[in-house]
Amino acid sequence: MISILQDFFVGLWTNVLTQPMMQLVAMVLPLAILARWMRTTPTIWLALTFAALMPVPVIAILLADAGSLMGPILFLLVLALVVGIFSFVQFLAHSLQWKRFQLNFVPLSSRVWLGMTFVAALAICVLFAFATVGNSLAWVAWVLLGLNIVIAAIAAIDLASLPSAKHFSAERETSRIASLLKRQKVVLTITYKGPLHLHLSVRDDVPQQFQAVPEQFDLDVEPRSRTTVHYEMEPTKRGSFSMDTVFIQVDSKLRFWKKIVKVPAHVAISVYPDMKQLAEYALLARTNRLSLVGVRRTRKVGQDHDFERLRDYTRDDNYKHIDWRSTARRRRLTVREFQTSQSQRIMFMIDCGRMMTNEADGISLLDHAFNAMLMLSFVALRQGDSVGAIAFSDRVHKYVPPKSGANQMNHLLHASYDQFPQLVESRYDEAFMHLRTNCRKRSLVVLITNVIDEVNSHQIEQYLTTLVGRHLPLGVLLRDHRLFDAADNEKPYGAELFRAAAAADILTWRHHVLTDLSHKGVLALDVFPEDLTANLVNQYLEIKARHLL
Repeated sequence: MISILQDFFVGLWTNVLTQPMMQLVAMVLPLAILARWMRTTPTIWLALTFAALMPVPVIAILLADAGSLMGPILFLLVLALVVGIFSFVQFLAHSLQWKRFQLNFVPLSSRVWLGMTFVAALAICVLFAFATVGNSLAWVAWVLLGLNIVIAAIAAIDLASLPSAKHFSAERETSRIASLLKRQKVVLTITYKGPLHLHLSVRDDVPQQFQAVPEQFDLDVEPRSRTTVHYEMEPTKRGSFSMDTVFIQVDSKLRFWKKIVKVPAHVAISVYPDMKQLAEYALLARTNRLSLVGVRRTRKVGQDHDFERLRDYTRDDNYKHIDWRSTARRRRLTVREFQTSQSQRIMFMIDCGRMMTNEADGISLLDHAFNAMLMLSFVALRQGDSVGAIAFSDRVHKYVPPKSGANQMNHLLHASYDQFPQLVESRYDEAFMHLRTNCRKRSLVVLITNVIDEVNSHQIEQYLTTLVGRHLPLGVLLRDHRLFDAADNEKPYGAELFRAAAAADILTWRHHVLTDLSHKGVLALDVFPEDLTANLVNQYLEIKARHLL
């Protein structure tokens, strides 16, 4: 049994391990196993070093007793010479702008041609040395093999310089609440506890639905130091997201290896519809500059009888409301201002079906609808009205009972931030049945949806017209930019002509739908998604001024 094992190992050494290629594999394989065990990756520099030096001893050893390979060597020598001359000519043609000699069907830059020239020249030198020196290259092969072993040893030592995950810790500071398409700042603090200088590449665990600027940081850190970086991220989708890890790519001392360290740092972020517009509206309202966001002043028709305050007379005021005693005391024309009727109701019906999946300005039509709903809710609640909402698609997803007060904004926000458009047919019958069951007092019912075919338009017209008399229905239909752009083509030609004709026909049908709604007592608003907020607020202020509700 022992003699059989001895013969096996002797045969293995004689026939396999003495081959040059197997020796190189035996040298590289331990490095690969070590790198895999330590979860590291060799860099391009180590790969290029082995790629340049490892084939040389193999070729030299094979050529030691291979006089028959002289013919292929000469052929490769001539081929390398031709490629080198051709590449050098192309390099000169691109550098000196000799368009006559340039190969336009080969899209390579002058640097690429120069690199090909260098590689060809190196191949010529190596092949010429093999062809002229011949058998005396055997000792050179063993020298180069020893050099490879030295490089492998250096790479192994350099691998040991990589720190482990326990040398790092990370802290993330950011707001737990974000607004859709609004940038917010993030502060990352990286603590390094190791004894060596390092080069790091830091990337945060930003969700796929976020955009980070910048996405990565390249840092040179000192031993036992703390580094702080800042970046901004912009959410492009509503909902709940978590950031659990900070990814740190560490380079070894000689840059032969790199390692990715995952440092835990958990933060949960909730992305709501655009809430910053509410603060902007409040600021502009205090400074009387609402025209900057498209909200226009609406002249009231008639006045209520609840006194609110005294103010200076303006040209549009009724002279009957001048307070002569206050005018004599202040020596300035002063009028009485009366407050409008309070405790009116607004019910939003937001379509979350397939017709709201299109996008405008990088967000879906449903996101525009929620942004407009929150803005109008903010305005209405400031005036003492009650606001509620129904979000539906093939079923009723969320129902917020109409209430007044500042806390109602929080209920609307929590009800809308995790609602997304779904590729299903909307059930208007269930939504309006829910409205009829839960909202019996007269309200302004705002349906925000989109119309793309006759089936949807008939349902919208049928259910909105049934509300006339009991409620005040307002149908908001969102426009599609692509449809209007195709119809507005001034000089259509070819296929564009048919596309423009089809778009014009659809727009004509859409106009008839809006006209029918108006004739049946339904208020209609036809706007582009990005203009929805200002137009909807203006429509509400006009309804309040005309006492339609």
